[in-house]
Amino acid sequence: MTKPDPTDRIWKRAEIESPCIKICVIEPKSRLCTGCLRTIDEIGAWSRMTPEVRSEVMAELESRRSQLTKRRGGRAGRLGT
Repeated sequence: MTKPDPTDRIWKRAEIESPCIKICVIEPKSRLCTGCLRTIDEIGAWSRMTPEVRSEVMAELESRRSQLTKRRGGRAGRLGT
């Protein structure tokens, strides 16, 4: 069982929390983070967004998953199959 990261509690506030899951990779084609599905602009502006705007972003996130290009790793990725 892993222990919680003690630095996580520093960022806890009484507001809509960031959907960040600490897998921060921007997919070039869609320009979405593959971890949280936010755009670069949304990530940068998150701390300045109103609760209403954050709620709108959160409501859209799951529908963005289809915009990501599926990466193929290993042998299949090298062969381009």
